[in-house]
Amino acid sequence: MVILFAVFLLTLLVLTAVAIVRTENLFVAVMLTGIFSLLMAANFFVLDAADVALTEAAIGAGITTVFFLGALALTAEHEKSAPSKRWLSMGVVIVTTLILVYATFDKPRLGDPDAPVHLHVAPWYLEETPELIGIPNVVTAILGSFRGYDTLGELFVIFMACIGVLFILSGRRDQHLPPDDMALSYTAHGLRHHLIPKVVGRLLIPFIVLFGFYVQFHGEYGPGGGFQAGAIVAAGIILYALLEGEAAALKAVPPQALMGMAIGGAMLFGMVGIAGIVLGGNFLDYSVLADNPVKGQQLGILVIELGVGMTVCGALLLIFHAFAAREPS
Repeated sequence: MVILFAVFLLTLLVLTAVAIVRTENLFVAVMLTGIFSLLMAANFFVLDAADVALTEAAIGAGITTVFFLGALALTAEHEKSAPSKRWLSMGVVIVTTLILVYATFDKPRLGDPDAPVHLHVAPWYLEETPELIGIPNVVTAILGSFRGYDTLGELFVIFMACIGVLFILSGRRDQHLPPDDMALSYTAHGLRHHLIPKVVGRLLIPFIVLFGFYVQFHGEYGPGGGFQAGAIVAAGIILYALLEGEAAALKAVPPQALMGMAIGGAMLFGMVGIAGIVLGGNFLDYSVLADNPVKGQQLGILVIELGVGMTVCGALLLIFHAFAAREPS
């Protein structure tokens, strides 16, 4: 039954992808892209990748769709026709498809215990995590501790991407206004005059933010962590901005606070690593943060996940406000 449902979802994915490519209406393409992300999230859940599914649903279907809509407001509604080179495009698609199909012949079947990934490092993670980390969620232990360097690098990639987007999109803001009045210059009133979005949104926003905090501080025991939590909280605040308007959202969470979150979260992660060196361990070695090495690991993961959540939430909201602050030319 699960296989049939997975095949059904994959079929919908293919149909949605074809529809995205074929449509010339950019708004329809954005909506279909959000649907595609939701279908991907459902596929991840079917494959028991709950952490990835949460991220895909929050960022892919939620925040990315809003960013696309913000970008769409600065351009035309329909795609402009370009010189047709269908034979070249079709050739690239056919070659890529054949390569992917050929590559699947060497893939192990789903759930195969003899798959290479289950014969090397994965068993070590499963066996050693209860003893070294002491938390049930092995994914959090891997991302937060065993692969802490990778997670720190990913966090700084998000931070640098945020800085790049702000540099690109901040060029047309009104430079004649003092910084304190910048938030008041946004005149968007949101959807407050639409009854159904207003009622449903106000009902959902507290639960979205609360669920984000749950995912943040329950990531050691279930699916979640800083990346997912930051995206979910940001989605709740973006929904508030869409309903109440840009000025209200910036009044609730000022740009200075968002910048502090983006910078402070990355610094918090790095300071935890430096604290490990100061206390006689290695960089990002959490075991020296407490008398009990296991408690030190748990404390370190809790703090760095908080830093990840702060940076992700702050960066996403800064990017959203940068899009919302611009006007069509």
